[in-house]
Amino acid sequence: MSERVERRLLPVVRERIAQTPVLLLEGPRSVGKSTLLAEIAAGTPEARLFDFDDAAVFALAQQNLSLITEEALPVLVDEYQRIPAVLQSIKARLNKGTQFGMFVLAGSASYDSLPAGTQALTGRIQRLAVLPLTQTEIDGTNNRFIERAFEGDIPHTADAATAHRMDYVDRITRGGMPLAVGEPDEIARGRWFAGHVRQSLRRDAGQLRQLNRASALPKLLTRAVGQTAGLLNITKIGETLEVSRGTATAYLELLESLFLIGTLPAWGTTVSSRSVEAPKVHVIDSGIGAHLLRLSRPKLERGDASALTEFGHLVESFVVQEVIRQTTWMDDIVTAGHWRTRDDDEVDLVLERRDGAMLGIEIKAGDHVDSKQLSGLRKLRDRLGSAFVAGIAFHLGSRGYQVEDRIHTLPVERLWV
Repeated sequence: MSERVERRLLPVVRERIAQTPVLLLEGPRSVGKSTLLAEIAAGTPEARLFDFDDAAVFALAQQNLSLITEEALPVLVDEYQRIPAVLQSIKARLNKGTQFGMFVLAGSASYDSLPAGTQALTGRIQRLAVLPLTQTEIDGTNNRFIERAFEGDIPHTADAATAHRMDYVDRITRGGMPLAVGEPDEIARGRWFAGHVRQSLRRDAGQLRQLNRASALPKLLTRAVGQTAGLLNITKIGETLEVSRGTATAYLELLESLFLIGTLPAWGTTVSSRSVEAPKVHVIDSGIGAHLLRLSRPKLERGDASALTEFGHLVESFVVQEVIRQTTWMDDIVTAGHWRTRDDDEVDLVLERRDGAMLGIEIKAGDHVDSKQLSGLRKLRDRLGSAFVAGIAFHLGSRGYQVEDRIHTLPVERLWV
């Protein structure tokens, strides 16, 4: 990887700043939000940048927020959620006069997780997810697979994929957190992941919510990651840890607010009464997931049965996150969900563009896709008709081709090569 990764989100951020009074960048800690703010500040000489993780700045803001919000604009605030009252101060400033590009905020906790009274900017704030690096950003390949797929342009090639199974293992266990990607080896990355998880659970979680069973939170995170790519079963997680369903639900929401896990909602519940309504859970970064599941290249090379099963689930989460991250760069609004019926038909990821165009994506951890494994995509295609642009079954093999009308099978590496 080159020393500096060019974030595909940067031009999107600049564009959005010019479209809203307040832009909020939210995503995991250490994902690159501060770097984006610094680049915005460097290109805007009049901008003032405040980092609430800086002790001196934090103390100043606590004493008098108006020094930050009432002076010259634009104002950029990093880790704004450490002082949620800054949102009320921004609201007061907007009430005196509003224009685009006044404030850019960045936070490592979801806006939805803040106290209701601090969520004061409805209608005057846009939120933009800043997620871990994609493989195309890491490799510098400028891949735009999802944009092309929505136009019906599925890039097949006669050449075999260059990635082999262990190459995928290396990518998936590395993940996309910028500092982890920059570590020299798997052991160093493991130390980084451990520190990152520890800080997220011990400091960031405590800043958001009072924890009555703080010791249960790391175990609950591991259990949730153990369910990655599966239907979220809160009851099972709570019973395993001997905590109430209410506590398990609250702590899972906290982990989602910290962008350690994410839930993928069910899609199609209005299309069919037989659709399953439960969300799927996905770890946000596959590297963190592999660390928590204790998956490593040596263990997977040995063919440990339980490790291979867990890796299969992690492959799905890895691809789902790669695809969703590509949608954040698009001009169009794209929503994501999964589709499963009570007859066990399923599509791992369904993308719907604002104009109603649909993509269905299946993910297999094997080196090929059998015809019977395409049944979910076929049923979704037949149900949606012309709105169904393409169905794609990704796998870890080497060849891609069109199977039949609007259904394709492709190596996962087509997302970045």
